[in-house]
Amino acid sequence: MIRLQQLSLMRGTKSLFEAVDLTLNPGEKIGLIGANGSGKSTLFAMLRDELHPDLGSIDFPRSWRVSHVAQETPALDRPAIEYAIDGDVGLRALEHELELLEQQGDAADGNHIGELHSKLADADAYTIRSRAEQLLNGLGFSLAQMDMPVASFSGGWRMRLNLAQALICPSDLLLLDEPTNHLDLDAILWMEEWLKRYPGTLLIISHDRDFLDGVSNVTVHVDDRKLKRYSGNYSAFERQRAAHLELMEAALDKQQRKRAHLTSFIERFKAKASKAKQAQSRVKALARMEELAPLRAAAEFSFEFREPERAPNPLLVLEDVDAGYRSSGGEEKCIVAGINFSLTPGQRIGLLGVNGAGKSTFIKTIAGDIEPLHGVARFGKGLVIGYFAQHQLEMLRPDDSPLMHLARIAPDVREQELRNFLGRFNFPGEMVRSPIAPFSGGEKSRLALALIVWQRPNLLLLDEPTNHLDLETREALTEALAQFEGTMLLVSHDRHLLRATSDEFVIVADGKMTPFDGDLDDYRDWMMKSKLAAQNTAQNTARNTSTPATAPIAITPTKVERSDQKKLSPHERQRLATLKKPLVVKLAKLEKEMGSINKELERIENSMADTTIYDASRKDELKLLLDTQVSSKRKLEHFESEWLQLNEEIEQLGTE
Repeated sequence: MIRLQQLSLMRGTKSLFEAVDLTLNPGEKIGLIGANGSGKSTLFAMLRDELHPDLGSIDFPRSWRVSHVAQETPALDRPAIEYAIDGDVGLRALEHELELLEQQGDAADGNHIGELHSKLADADAYTIRSRAEQLLNGLGFSLAQMDMPVASFSGGWRMRLNLAQALICPSDLLLLDEPTNHLDLDAILWMEEWLKRYPGTLLIISHDRDFLDGVSNVTVHVDDRKLKRYSGNYSAFERQRAAHLELMEAALDKQQRKRAHLTSFIERFKAKASKAKQAQSRVKALARMEELAPLRAAAEFSFEFREPERAPNPLLVLEDVDAGYRSSGGEEKCIVAGINFSLTPGQRIGLLGVNGAGKSTFIKTIAGDIEPLHGVARFGKGLVIGYFAQHQLEMLRPDDSPLMHLARIAPDVREQELRNFLGRFNFPGEMVRSPIAPFSGGEKSRLALALIVWQRPNLLLLDEPTNHLDLETREALTEALAQFEGTMLLVSHDRHLLRATSDEFVIVADGKMTPFDGDLDDYRDWMMKSKLAAQNTAQNTARNTSTPATAPIAITPTKVERSDQKKLSPHERQRLATLKKPLVVKLAKLEKEMGSINKELERIENSMADTTIYDASRKDELKLLLDTQVSSKRKLEHFESEWLQLNEEIEQLGTE
């Protein structure tokens, strides 16, 4: 277990933790929440032994393997899949040791070589590439991308590679700090399922409440320099926290009434000799009374969109539009083709699809950032667009203050009115006149939102607006958008935001836009099926092309249900049986050959279990066994691929 005892820590002049006691049990999945700057990442640094507490202790079994996501990714020429596998440092060390031994040729210690092969088998070395492919596929990488050098990827995709390293590393304690930041919704849904199956102890820092709800079964809240443990996921925490605050409020109110009564008695009778003794006892009672901490239900941040200007109907119409980019040389790159789309007042649409599918390209086309490659785009008179771009913060001027940013779009408005408006977005006092360069990502996001709200748009285009926002500000944005009276197009990986603010969904995939008839749960099911199909394709490709051996995969053939067979005519059943017969015969032959190979592999493993096989005198015999083992596994992979293909053909006949 992980145990914190009377732990205290200062960072500079700021006290982050003060006399903290906390126990976390093995196998628990813990969501670590709290305001930005409260010390969550610092706690992770202590668990990684990079920081040490000023007082107290933090203990967990030193035999535990700790995995975390690296924050830097070097620009390497190494293929992405090899970089991901590098996360299993123990396996890589064994491979390196074996390589050095084999370079010694006849002088190599056969016993040592055998031990290393055994350790590699225990480390699942023969399935590592297949597992890495499944992991990278789940995180959004195509087969082609897996062989691309790390240096060719952007920063966000490199962070996905770092995440893959952390997930592939065998660990007892997994630390994930904002793992969803660089992922699209598809990858988040996949990782959520992966983490549910993770057998070790998991600590997650996240501002995505749906992700926390799906993964965590314990919540630890960092508040007022303490760590408080709550059972259950984030929604359970909210319920318990609300009940606790309600009780605290009642207790505080009761205490204040009692203090007022004691104070009143003291003031009235302290000067009277006959009551002096009673008054003095009440002074002591007042001094002894425990001072309940004032309620610290964090000052809730909230805002609302101003009533939008009157909107045209329709707001916009796109006819046969191809959205994409045109180079300076005139070359066109179409991302989404054949768009026929219109928006009417009051529509609230969430755009779904993987990163790179074209969601941002579509939004940029509507916003006017890029021109349509082909087709016609008509915009209604009186359309006022409020656009929050995915990289909106980069468009702010770091040397300018919030007041200067707002005055630029409202030059004729009195300064006091602008200051009052910015105050509603938590920019008080002199903060409105300070350059925004040192502001946090959340503060800059609030400023970007304030600038949009001021313009009273009747169409909101929001591309990942929750990046950098903490849970409190995300909730404020969700409430504001839910009450927004205009039209909205939203791209977000935050399911809570999508669910609460969107009335309909559109999928952008394979260069097309299509309405999605379902909710986010339906989308999750659709996405998981698509991922599974892609992984099966990757596995089949790997069996046909890769040299490392993989373990046999047990797959039950799909058969026509009896109820479906009864619906077929006798003639049709006879025709299908005739077509299936040669396939079934071939399948049986394959299964027999696969059985023989498995027996051969079992014989080889038994021979290699004999320690004398590693004697120097039997070096040639060992080499022959290893060569035969590799050859047999390759044959098995080939037969398995054929077996899968035959089953698919038989299944297809069953569905005709």
